[in-house]
Amino acid sequence: MKNKQIPATPPRISVIGTGYLGATHAAAMAEMGFEVIGVDSDPLKAAALSEGRVPFFEPGLPELILKHVSSGRLRFTTDLADAVALSDVHFICVGTPQQRGSNAANLSYVEDATASVARSLTHDGLIVGKSTVPVGTAQRLRSIIAASTPVGVAAELIWNPEFLREGKAVADTLTPDRIVIGGVTARSEAIMREVYAMPLATGTPLVVCDLATAELVKVSANAFLATKISFINAIAEVCEVAGADVSVLADALGHDVRIGRQFLNAGLGFGGGCLPKDIRALIHRSRELGATKVADLLQQVDEINMSQRLSVIDRALEACGGSVLNRRIGVLGAAFKPLTDDVRDSPALNVAAALHLRGAQVVIYDPEAIATAQQMFPTLTYADSVEEAANGSDVLLLLTEWDEFREIDPVELKKRVVMPVIIDARNYLDAPRWVEAGWSITGLGSNTKSVARAADRQLELLMTGR
Repeated sequence: MKNKQIPATPPRISVIGTGYLGATHAAAMAEMGFEVIGVDSDPLKAAALSEGRVPFFEPGLPELILKHVSSGRLRFTTDLADAVALSDVHFICVGTPQQRGSNAANLSYVEDATASVARSLTHDGLIVGKSTVPVGTAQRLRSIIAASTPVGVAAELIWNPEFLREGKAVADTLTPDRIVIGGVTARSEAIMREVYAMPLATGTPLVVCDLATAELVKVSANAFLATKISFINAIAEVCEVAGADVSVLADALGHDVRIGRQFLNAGLGFGGGCLPKDIRALIHRSRELGATKVADLLQQVDEINMSQRLSVIDRALEACGGSVLNRRIGVLGAAFKPLTDDVRDSPALNVAAALHLRGAQVVIYDPEAIATAQQMFPTLTYADSVEEAANGSDVLLLLTEWDEFREIDPVELKKRVVMPVIIDARNYLDAPRWVEAGWSITGLGSNTKSVARAADRQLELLMTGR
């Protein structure tokens, strides 16, 4: 077979996997001016994306996809071989979920996708890994590619980790804070500089490194952020015992430029499809490599995070006199964070389900995540509004910090509940405003015990008619 070279310019792009990462990356590449083909094994998903219908909530993404499906730069297909034959740069964007019964990452999707691309190459191609993988994966994939690529065709694998934040994925792809490429040759580096010419032209830093470093950057970033969250939640425990306010403390810490304020919000902790499984995969891989210090550290980070959910459950039990059996609990929030409908490893749903198992009638409202929550926990009860979730409740729980919840009128909402008691598990509400309206409100790590006592005193006065 005659060896055909990748055209000098512009490279045509395929994106393998059109989940959260892949759909966003495909749309962003089209926005940057490239011809892009998104590939997915699910024909219904490919058809929906072709019509600009995104099977998850991400602000701005449906409009961007529809724009470039209409422009002709972007299309979606289930035919991987056709997409690969028509493309020059192939991004691997499939999932790496946690294995059942293990902390290890399930790499079968990445391996299958990479092998399929290699087998389908009709001309020289650059395969670019974007999926989050344990260190050492890329080197093994190079062996798979070498064994799968047709004779006479050259294939190169490099790694280009993603750093998307759910709710801000479009902006993070079009204007990233850094671009990392690992394991490149002079040729592949030149191609990647062309692919990312637009953000590089605006000053986005480019980090060129080896394969192992590129693989470790994303998981290390997530591990650091998770550690920061668990650190402030550990300090929150001290604040509660000492009578301090962790929110004010975090503000003071955040003024230190070495620390910064982001990810220092004490509360229910982290969840979602990235941080939990990524730090667990790093724990597993670190132990395999004999690097036990980081594994031991992240084990504590994970345990602190999970314990926050138990703290909220305990507070709900205390608010209901020690038992939630046959008590009605209104839950505000189902997504693991605002601006997404992602409920994977959601602390909010975990707490709601745990209270349901203890006999509570749990009614959940979320502005975007009701449908995804129902798929995961069909036995729970769901509401169409804050008011419906609060009706007749013995206690309210705020578990996801949507802007809508900050706008609640506590005076009006009080008319709907049996007892005006709210547990603000995100330290998100204006506590004095709720106390003034006659509520008992508690947070995690905030100096809210005195606030709660003041509210209890108001209730006592109301009940005695004084």
